[in-house]
Order: sequence, then structure tokens, then C-alpha cells
Amino acid sequence: MTKPLAALFAVLSMAVVQAQTYTPSNSDSVVRTTKAMHYRFGGNARIGFQGTDLMQRGSGEAHVEAKKTNIAVDAKFEGMEDATKFGLEYLTYVLWAVSPQGRAVNLGEVTLDHGKGHVKAFTDFQTFGLIVTAEPYSAVTQPGNMVVLENTFPEGSGGEDISAKYELLRSGTYSSTNTRIENAIFGIDPKTPLALFEARNAVRIARVAQADRYAASILSKAEQQLLRAEEAYRQKQPRTSIESAAREAAQTAEESRVMAVKQKAEEEAQAQVAAEKRAAEERAQRAREEAEAQARARAEAEQARLDAERAKAEAQQAAEEAGRQKAEAEKAKAEALAQQQALAAEAEKARQAAAESDKLRQQAESEKQEMRARLLAQLNSVLATRDTARGLIANMSDVLFKSGSYELMPGARERLAKVSGIVLAYQGLHLQVEGHTDSIGTDEYNRRLSEQRAGAVRDYLVQQGINSDVITAAGFGKSEPVASNDTPEGRQQNRRVELVVSGNAIGNADAASGGMAASNLQK
Repeated sequence: MTKPLAALFAVLSMAVVQAQTYTPSNSDSVVRTTKAMHYRFGGNARIGFQGTDLMQRGSGEAHVEAKKTNIAVDAKFEGMEDATKFGLEYLTYVLWAVSPQGRAVNLGEVTLDHGKGHVKAFTDFQTFGLIVTAEPYSAVTQPGNMVVLENTFPEGSGGEDISAKYELLRSGTYSSTNTRIENAIFGIDPKTPLALFEARNAVRIARVAQADRYAASILSKAEQQLLRAEEAYRQKQPRTSIESAAREAAQTAEESRVMAVKQKAEEEAQAQVAAEKRAAEERAQRAREEAEAQARARAEAEQARLDAERAKAEAQQAAEEAGRQKAEAEKAKAEALAQQQALAAEAEKARQAAAESDKLRQQAESEKQEMRARLLAQLNSVLATRDTARGLIANMSDVLFKSGSYELMPGARERLAKVSGIVLAYQGLHLQVEGHTDSIGTDEYNRRLSEQRAGAVRDYLVQQGINSDVITAAGFGKSEPVASNDTPEGRQQNRRVELVVSGNAIGNADAASGGMAASNLQK
């Protein structure tokens, strides 16, 4: 590629920066219906045009003359707006003839002059409808879905009304994104001929459609033609020469786009055929494997039949021997029956014993749960207590101690006396006293204060008659907060002493000794 051509397409490529490649498929078209008329040779008619929802102020009329070899159409329009209102990729309008079979033929570009348009064209169709669409360039070969005008037939116009269904390309076919399209289309002064804009757009759209991959030679030709048109524009050649070269480039670019769409569709179809072929081969392989498995099963069944016949013969031989041993077997049967009855009696006794053992176990578990619930309720009446996997945890807040001290307040002694009275009423329990502080102060200070408070509680409980062997104390300082230390309320919750009550009697292993049986709480 020459340096001027590379520079030109450096500008055009800005329209597709970061754009995903888009190729039309059957799902990229929509179906629309319009009215068609049968024009008899030798006759002529005047028809109207009415704007669609996309251009409600648009209107027009056409003189249609049916000649011997073709039909001439002379159409004029007004109230038309610039095509770019539908998107920066739309630059012009095209008049289409649509047959009743849905075939659409490009009759030519509708050139605009202050909202008015005019186009003269010929068609080989004898029955057709007329529509006008907004397009990216005049050389398009299939109408897009930006239908702005449709023909209307006044009463008494003659002919025959026919509904024509035809396919339209969806919006987005010509551009997967509008990102920076403006730079590619309007990057030169507004005096540039529209045909040159269209040629640039056609080449850009062909590249979006991957013509550089599927129709590289045709796209290269279109790029060269566009370069010649750009050169003619720079040399200020006659406008007709510039427009002719630009239209030639647009037509070649459209040819490359259509070829790319077709080639990619064929490639996808081939890929689908290959995939279907692979699937068929896989199905055939599975069928072969299933057939082989069935054959193996039949062979195994036949072998099993032969084995059964051989076994039957051996059984007949054994039957004779069995006859001779029948008397002895009857005797053994009687002995076995007696032994079976004895074993059954023993088994029944064992079953009853197991049932009784299970009943006692369930009863013991039930008693443990009842005792746990009763103990929880009793402790809750003195201190806030919760049931956990470690055991029942009763919480003493710091208000039961003098501030910054481990000396028990009178209220604390009163409550601990009640707790000791409750605990002494149960056998096999263990108490773990755990002290906690907030985050105020050093780690050493908090650890020591928590140990002192836990020790004070333990000592008091021992004084109340709880065996010192089953009560332990530990201080955790500020390491195990239950609330945020950022607020006074949270810090108050963290300053606490917890009594962890556990033991097999209430369904918990001994928290301090790892499950060993606890001693009697009473002295």
C-alpha cells in the first residue's frame, strides 16, 4: 500500500477503533410490507409519497410511465431532513423499487437541495412499490430499515394494489459502533462533494464487514479508486470527475462488502456442516459402541445359558447324592432347628437389652437437657446467661467491680453467692472464670486486671463452698472483645467476667480438662 493510501486509511480506521467486527446474518434483517402497483405497458400514472414515523413531514410524488421495454420513474420529494439525523453513518437517501416477491432494486440516489429531492430512474419491474431509505452511500444493494417515505396510490389511479413483503437490513449492520465516525466522515471541509463522503463511508463499512479478510482484492481495488477520487479532489478537478470516481469507489466497496458477507456466511455454513459432521460421526461412534456392548451382552448371556445347563447337569448328579444323605440331613435339620430356636431366644434377649440400654441412654440425654435448661433459667435469674457449645456462659459486667479494680462490689458478692448456691445443687459441673477488659490501657495492664478480676471471682466462689479443684480462672485482657471499643457502650460491654459452666451432667465435656469427668462441686 502506498504512503498516501496508508495515510488516508489511518483516518478511516478511526471509525472502527475498538469496534467489534459485525457481519450481517439472517437475524440482521427485518421484514416490512409496502403497497405495490401493476403498471400496464403504454400507460402512465401519478402516485404520491407519504413520510413514515421517521420523517413525518416528508412527502412527494412520482410520474410513472410504462414504456415498451421498461418503466420510467420521475420522483420528486420535499420536507426531507439531512440523513445524518439517523446516525453519523447515514449520508444520503436511495429510491427503491420492490417487487411483490420481495426483491428490492436500487433505482438511484435522491439528491437533496434545501429539503427537496429529485431522482429519475428506469426499472424492468412491471409490478412494484416504491420506498425511500436513508443509507450510508448510494451504491448499497439492499435497503436498510431507515424507511422514510413509501408510495401511496390515490383513488382512481388505476392499476392493481398488491402487498409486497421485503427484507431490510437492521440498524447497526453498517457500523458496530458510532465511536469516532464523525472524524472519518466529516474530517474535511464541508465543501467536499457528498459522493466523496459516501465513498469514504463505503470503504469504512466494507472494512467493518471484514472485506479485508474475505474480499481483499476487491477492497484493495476500492481503496485505490478512493485514493484516485481523493487525489482528483485535492487537484480541484471538475466536480463531475470527482463524483464519478467516488461513485466507482463506493460501488466497488459495496461489492467487497457483499462478497465478505457472502464468504463469511459460507464459512459459517461450512463450519456448521463440519460441526454437524463431527456430531454425526460421534453419534455413529456411540452407535457402534452400543452395538458392540449389546453383542458382548448377548455373548455373555449365551455363556451364562451354557453355564446354567452345565450347572443343571451337575445339580441332577448332586440330587442323587442328596437323596442318599436325606435321612442324615433331616436329622441335622432337626438339630439345627433346635439350635436356631435357642439362638433366636438369645437374640431376642439381646435385642430387649439393647432397647432397654437405648431407652436409658435417651432418658439420660433427656435428663441432661432438662437439667441444662433448668440450670440456664436459674443462672439467668441472677446473671445474663447464654447457651453455647462450650457450655452455659454467665456474664458479669464491670459495674460489679470498683472502677479500675478487682475488688468485688457488694452487689457482685450477692449475685455470686446466689450463683454458688445454684451450682452446688448440681453434680459433675466445672466452672471456668474468664476475665476481659476493653482496649484502654496497655496490654500488660489489661491482662493483669482481667486475671485479678477472674481470680477474685474464683476465690469468692470457693469461699461459698465450691470445690477449688473444679473451678479455674484465666484473664484474656482486651484480646476477645464482644463489641466495638470505639464507643463507651461498646467498651463497657467488653469489660466483663464470664462464668463458663460445663460438664457431662448438662451435656458438655469438661471445658478445662478436655472432657475428663469433673469432681464433686461440694467440699
